[in-house]
Amino acid sequence: MSPASHAHDPAPGIHVATIPHGGHLWDAYLDFESDVHRPTSYRARLRFEPPAGDQTLPAASTAVIIIEDSYEEAVAKARGFDDRQLQGLLRSALPEGVADSD
Repeated sequence: MSPASHAHDPAPGIHVATIPHGGHLWDAYLDFESDVHRPTSYRARLRFEPPAGDQTLPAASTAVIIIEDSYEEAVAKARGFDDRQLQGLLRSALPEGVADSD
């Protein structure tokens, strides 16, 4: 499933934060990726969902940016990002010109 197909879809994921960006509150989720070639690592991306009911903003996902040896380490890494870091990741994942300012 492509990142764009997550738009406004309450797909499962681990909620890691709610952050302000562009005058809206965005929810950040950790989505794990299965990799049959590396079954002993936990690879995940961050998915950002706009406010529920706002059909004007797209959901956005990073590339796989978390690779850890355990599930717990991957979740801890994602929850360790501060708001500023998550806002930067969201900005980099959004199409140009979408929700540019706070």
